[in-house]
Amino acid sequence: MLLGLIGLFSFASCVRERDTDTSYAVDQTTGEMIFSNAIDIADDAATKQTGEFLSNYKNYCTYVTHDKVSMPRKITIDFGAVNCLCTDGRNRKGKILISYTGTNYADSLGTVSISFENYFIDEHQVFGTIAMTNNGRNIASQPYYKVFTKGKYLKPLVLDTLVWNADRDRTQIEGSTTPVWSDDVFEYIGSGNGLNQYKVYFASNITKPLVYDRVLCKHINEGKVELQPQGHALRTINYGEGNCDDDATVVFNSKMYNIKLK
Repeated sequence: MLLGLIGLFSFASCVRERDTDTSYAVDQTTGEMIFSNAIDIADDAATKQTGEFLSNYKNYCTYVTHDKVSMPRKITIDFGAVNCLCTDGRNRKGKILISYTGTNYADSLGTVSISFENYFIDEHQVFGTIAMTNNGRNIASQPYYKVFTKGKYLKPLVLDTLVWNADRDRTQIEGSTTPVWSDDVFEYIGSGNGLNQYKVYFASNITKPLVYDRVLCKHINEGKVELQPQGHALRTINYGEGNCDDDATVVFNSKMYNIKLK
């Protein structure tokens, strides 16, 4: 029996040693990119009239329709039926559909709903909804929003969708007093959960606010997330300290691994 127990513990130790799977972290950061980016595109389109081009994802294969008469107001962003290379270096196709309840998109207490129609970003097909409420300004006079995401996305060459849900507080920490986008910086806090392609559940929690300079940086450039996949070691994802690059790290089982942000 003693030898059996020793063998069991030795086997468990080997299993832990073999756990070098960074895919959970990559899936988490990919979902974060997909759905935060959809909000940024919606913000951009809300400043446009029908027929105008997006400012920060400008290309000549995108058409914006903005209905300011109906209630709720409606915006359709159509990237076309084939890949459209945008100025942020990402390919998109399909439509992002937006509706909002305020007279203007940015009205306090107004709600925004975002959904997708055959929408792809860098060959990741996107499903689900984003519900965002404008809560006005916080005690620091910064615009802040409550954001609920019930999302799914399909990776290239993968048959099963990944579930990516999130409950976020989104705060504009810089640039709210100017009309330009070039100084806008957002911060996210909150938690989430989901299911990966292998039907493994996970939970996530932001332990250091995620910071996204959406004009200067292609990716979230600061912050930390704890990720707990079911039956696996807790992971800590570190986006860095403000550098605009595609590098991040994930730490689990006392080892650190480098990952690339999608």
